[in-house]
Amino acid sequence: MESNTLSTANESVMLGLIRLMRPRQWIKNGFVLAPLLFSGEFLNSQSITHALLAVLLFSLASSATYIINDMHDIEADRKHPKKALKRPLASGQVKIPQAIVLLMVLYAALIIGYFILPQVVLVILGYLALNLAYTFALKHQPVLDIFTIAIGFVLRVYAGAVALALPLSSWMFVTTLCLALYLAAVKRRQELLQTSGEGRKVLQHYTVELVDRYAEMSATGALLFYSLFVMNVRPEMIFTIPFVLFGLFRYWFVVECLEGGESPTDALLGDKQLLLTIALWGGVCLWALWP
Repeated sequence: MESNTLSTANESVMLGLIRLMRPRQWIKNGFVLAPLLFSGEFLNSQSITHALLAVLLFSLASSATYIINDMHDIEADRKHPKKALKRPLASGQVKIPQAIVLLMVLYAALIIGYFILPQVVLVILGYLALNLAYTFALKHQPVLDIFTIAIGFVLRVYAGAVALALPLSSWMFVTTLCLALYLAAVKRRQELLQTSGEGRKVLQHYTVELVDRYAEMSATGALLFYSLFVMNVRPEMIFTIPFVLFGLFRYWFVVECLEGGESPTDALLGDKQLLLTIALWGGVCLWALWP
């Protein structure tokens, strides 16, 4: 009987540690693959290997940032009606010493990764430093908090370029920045509406109207720069523009009418039309860029 109880407890801790790493959020690291796609290197086995390793390393790094953030916010999360149940540390499913051990394992994996892709891990170090600043200071600073989230996505794309020993395209940089600003602004908008501004201190400085304008400006910028990139650099990709337009429209529909968007990952994974749009966009990109 005691053996069964101990086994159940161990399974609960293991599940909690997995949840603590938030593997669902790893989908964001798909941005690392953007240079592989747009450079046309997706038929090169070495490039594919390096890009996938970069995705793995970034996934481990992002999990490490979530652990630090959850340890820092544990008391606030315990007072939150949803996070108190969903976050493993706040709910007590995982203890802080166990989280620290997992954090050390992730850092050790990144150290090993340095000997495989040193330049990529240097970019990841910048990402880790940025997120430490976000956890302890920047997330309380209006506007800076949104830009910090967006820069994290830009660093993902930069890491993907570094993994292939390619320069980061200026078009890709500005398009990614605008798209990430759009997602971050929508996230803040939904947090304002769903928590009445009580979930984060920084929300007290925002209004729904303000972040709506941020989101609209960023979405317009992302579409404009992507379209200019296609028409000036990759005209063979002209048929991908309608998919980008539909994706932006559909995401805003999910946010406005289906009350999604507080978590971009959940909004994406929970909407079949968004998933299909991204799959079709990727397929058309491959068809257009196939050597």
